[in-house]
Amino acid sequence: MTRYAVQLDPGSPAFLRDPYPVLAALRANGPVLWHEPMGVWLATTHDAVSQVLRNRAFGRLWSDWEPASQMEPFNALHRNQMMENEDQVHRRLRGLVSKAFGRGHVERMRPRIEQLAASMVDDLGEQFDLLGDYAEPMPVFVIADLLGVPREDHVRLRDWSQAIVHMYEPNVGALTKKAAIEASTAFSDYVRGVVELRRSAPGDDLITDLIEARDEGTRLSDDELVASVVLLLNAGHEASVNVFGNGFHALLQHPDQMARITGGEVSVEVALEELIRFDAPLQLFERTATADVEVAGQLIRSGERIACLMGSANRDAAVFEAADAFDVGRDPNPHVGFGMGLHFCLGAPLARLELQISIQTLLDRYPTLRLVGEPPRRPTWVLRGFERIDVTT
Repeated sequence: MTRYAVQLDPGSPAFLRDPYPVLAALRANGPVLWHEPMGVWLATTHDAVSQVLRNRAFGRLWSDWEPASQMEPFNALHRNQMMENEDQVHRRLRGLVSKAFGRGHVERMRPRIEQLAASMVDDLGEQFDLLGDYAEPMPVFVIADLLGVPREDHVRLRDWSQAIVHMYEPNVGALTKKAAIEASTAFSDYVRGVVELRRSAPGDDLITDLIEARDEGTRLSDDELVASVVLLLNAGHEASVNVFGNGFHALLQHPDQMARITGGEVSVEVALEELIRFDAPLQLFERTATADVEVAGQLIRSGERIACLMGSANRDAAVFEAADAFDVGRDPNPHVGFGMGLHFCLGAPLARLELQISIQTLLDRYPTLRLVGEPPRRPTWVLRGFERIDVTT
């Protein structure tokens, strides 16, 4: 297949408002396309994305940002975490974190999350920002409880997280890099302090379990432990907030669908999967070919990068009937929101639990919420979300 340019401008205001017409046009052009400005292949269909995510020939190969000495605080957090490693290193890191993460922590969090959601809803007035007053603090509180760090640190944790993940967008500038370096340094110092505290005074928390986790006699190094904790908070916070915001915005725009949930026709557990699919919080996930490999008839050479367009895959009419329609009762719903294969999201069970409880609690209290004006989008595509969503009861 001949390479050719695809009209995709990830910084266009129109595209950021609604990327789905452009993504549909990309799918119509083919399952795998070359994008010259970004220097990557694009996997546009559900099948092509699935092939990439499941094929071990594609890896997450970390390359330090330059200048390396200046970017070291940011680089170190990524070089030492499971998300940016493959093969034995990935398996060892994921295995150690999984041992700690799987010790009943998630289900043990249920009563805490239920109590937290109820208390936060009690503090909401007749008009509020759905994100700033409810959805944004919630996952940071949950992760803070899980890690055993003070809830009152949530503002700092959230700010550090957002500064770091802004680096995942295309064409980042000097100010974004500077903010990410400062946040990486402060976040790492904070976690190291908590780790030292837990070494001398172990607790019933995930950091203590990460310190104690072993896999065939090996443990996480200090750098790996810090990077793993930061990854858990960054991934847990950004994904949960954007799923909640994007999904609840869709509900507010489709009151008939909200009524299916509040009226008992559709459970929150089923509806949540559609909230994840319809307006994907993670729009792009990049992999690199470690060998020559074919995807949907297109040869990808070793060393070439391919970007999985997750939002496009979730709107593929070959898999989803009436793919552009918002249907909270859609079941089955094989979206790719949590990834696939080796890098399937380790925190998916916690994210689902947290989102189900927070959505159910809010709808129980306010079954007739309405939008106040059109909410502003964040100027980002890879991590798609809103700045704020003002609502009234």
